[in-house]
This record gives sequence, C-alpha cells and structure tokens, in this order.
Amino acid sequence: MKGYPSQGDATNLQSAIDWLKQVVTDCLRFRFGQANGFEVMSLKFYSEDSWLARLMEHQKPSYEEFTVLMLVIAPHIQPNFFTRIIVEHLPEGGDFPEFGGVKGTNHRGILPTGETAQFILAGDDLDKRLEVQRLFNSDHWFAKKRILWLAPVPEGEPVMSGRLVLDPEVVEQLTLGTVSKPRFSIEFPAEYIETDMTWDDLVLHPNTLRQIHEIEHWITHNETLLKGWGMKRMIKPGYRALFYGPPGTGKTLTATLLGKQTGKDVFRIDLSRVVSKYIGETEKNLSRLFDKAENKNWILFFDEADALFGKRTDVRDAHDKYANQEVAYLLQRIEGYNGLVILATNQRAHIDEAFIRRFQAIIHFPMPRPEERCQIWRQAFPEQIAIASDIDWRQVAARYELTGAGIISVTHYCAVEALADRSCAVTSRQLEAAILREFTKEGRIV
Repeated sequence: MKGYPSQGDATNLQSAIDWLKQVVTDCLRFRFGQANGFEVMSLKFYSEDSWLARLMEHQKPSYEEFTVLMLVIAPHIQPNFFTRIIVEHLPEGGDFPEFGGVKGTNHRGILPTGETAQFILAGDDLDKRLEVQRLFNSDHWFAKKRILWLAPVPEGEPVMSGRLVLDPEVVEQLTLGTVSKPRFSIEFPAEYIETDMTWDDLVLHPNTLRQIHEIEHWITHNETLLKGWGMKRMIKPGYRALFYGPPGTGKTLTATLLGKQTGKDVFRIDLSRVVSKYIGETEKNLSRLFDKAENKNWILFFDEADALFGKRTDVRDAHDKYANQEVAYLLQRIEGYNGLVILATNQRAHIDEAFIRRFQAIIHFPMPRPEERCQIWRQAFPEQIAIASDIDWRQVAARYELTGAGIISVTHYCAVEALADRSCAVTSRQLEAAILREFTKEGRIV
C-alpha cells in the first residue's frame, strides 16, 4: 500500500537491527574480556522491494559501510538501542568514553558519533580507525548521495566526536515506505507546483513551442547521452534555460507542464526568501536548497530571477562585493546541478549579459498574436456557458491585446457573473465590460 512500508521493508529492517545488536554486543564482550574474538554473522534480505535490499544491490556496501549505516539508523527505529546494550555490560553505570555517543536535545538515549563507528569497527587499531574516518570524506557515496554525514563540532574538538546524521528522507523511506515532498519553509524556500492543464491548453508562439520541445528532448534523452553514449566526460550533466517575456505569457505554466510531461517534480523558488541582507545568509539558504535537490532530478524554477541575476554593480562598498559573491555562488551551484534549472524574468535586458552564456536555451515568451489570442478565447470558456452569437472571437482577439493570463482572468469573471445571475450566458456587452475591467486592473487604457 502506498505510503506504508512493505512487509519486506519491516522484515529486512528488523533483521538488520538484530544483526547490528549482535555486532555491537560481540564487540563489547571482546572489549570487556568476555570473549577472545567474534565472527560476523551473515545477513539475508527477504525482499528485493525493500529500501535496504535495493541499497545493497545498487551500492554494494562493504561490511564497514553497512555497519555505519545501521549505527545511524538504529536510534530512529529503537530509541534505547545503544543504552540497553551498554547497560548490559555496565550494570552499575559508569563512563565509557571509548564508545563515543552524545545526547540529543529531545532524544534521551545515546546517539552514535564518528567515534562510535571507530570503536565498533576498529577498536584501538590506528590504521583501521583512519580507514573508518575516510568513510565520511566528501568524495564517499555517503556524502555524494547525501545519505549520512558527521555533524560539525565546536572548534578544537575532535572531528569524529560529531554526531552521525541520517538524511531525514532516508528515515522517511525506511519508516513510511515513501518520501513526501518537502514543505515550503525557511529551511526550504521553494514551493511544489503542479497543474491539471495539458499542452493542449497552452497556446504559445510556434518558435517558443519548438524550443520548449528541445528542453523536453533533453530531459527524455539526457541519461542515454551521458552514460549510454559516454559524453559525461565532455559536457556538464545539467541543463539551464532562461525564460523571458511579459507576465502572464505562460512561463510558469510551461515549467510546470515540462515536469508533468516528463514525470519530474517542479519547485518554484521564492527568491525573496532566499536573498538576505545579512552577509553569508543568502549562500546558506541556497546551499540548503541545492543540497536538498541534489540527486532528486527536480526541475528548479527561479521566478523573477533578475532579483538576483540583475546587472552586476561596480564594487564601491562591501555590500556590492558580497552581492556579487552571492550571484557567483548561485551560478556555481546552478552549473553543478544535474537537473533542469529554469530562470524566468519579465525583461531579458535586466539579466547581466555575462550570465547569458551560461544558459543552453534562452526562450522568449512574447505577447500572444491575434491568432493565438483567438485560440485562447475559443478554449477558455466552459461549454456550460452560452456565448452570444454576435461575439466574433477573431474580432475580439484583434481588438484587445491581452496575455493568456489576462484572457483567463476575463473568462473567470464572466463565468462567475453568469452563475450569479443564473443566465449561464455571456453577451458581447458583458464581455467588453469584463475586458475593460481587466485593462483597468492592469493600469492600461483602451
């Protein structure tokens, strides 16, 4: 059942926890002179569908890697896992610093640290302890896939005394059988966007639509290009596109439909929540965002991108210097992202030309032409509304220059009024009044 761990998940997880308990217990028995050594028992998985089984198949972790993974998972499954084992060997209490471990803010049990992993896997063997430490390097798949990492420690304290941190999504995958979409927050200033519309509902200039299909082709065939054809060593993995044009011309909807068509989640980034007046905070916000998105293959949509990608200023003071550093950092993260990044702006001229060359596609979303406006008008009204016979959509489209969003706004207003007066019809006078209302709202005079 969707949203719950499968029987294979629960069975394999319990087997792995029992396996780890035996490893830790045998290690402590050896440490306290209760045994001359111990032999690691084998572990069998019962389902290929479980997260752990898939991890074993894809990553083929070593004994050391799997042990570290289970050490950090254990407290999330059994809060008293380590406490219970240690009490068995220190029934009268006492300090045991060799084991490592820390107390959490809310969690009352022991949380494993890098020192815990070193104790279990290496004991006092210095060479082995250093090998364990290398498991937490940035080039290890733990870090690259953002599975787990060492929490930073106060300056001057041993690095390996940092707590082992498991990515919350891994915890969710193990316990709930799925990973929910992140919610918009200060920690994740991006909103998941979706639509019930289809490509048939989106009316674009033919040149714009052709370029959009080129992006769709990249999404579909990029994996083959990089891996199957071996071009990974020559080209960067991601794709960067700039959408520019007046508001309401379909930039956001296009990004959403690209995700819907290709099965990718689309997140719209709120740059007003990302950019901070405090030095260094913008980079931190961006770092959290891209770290979360890494390896997810999401489509990242930066709306009103000129808020950060506007014309760079000459460095006259410290503020200018750090503003330019923020842009440089964002460019670095965008170019390193292995998915699709779309930046949108109302005016291309607002974007610094030095950034333009970083994009594979620069796509103009112009005001719709009369023939395109006519098509939008024909598609906009629901079939339940009777359109007056003297309304000629070609004439309406030719006379009134509106964006697609503007036309939908007029349609919305007319539909509500038709329901309110129970006529379920729209006359030419009502339509014209609604159009003039939209022009007034936009600050335009007919």
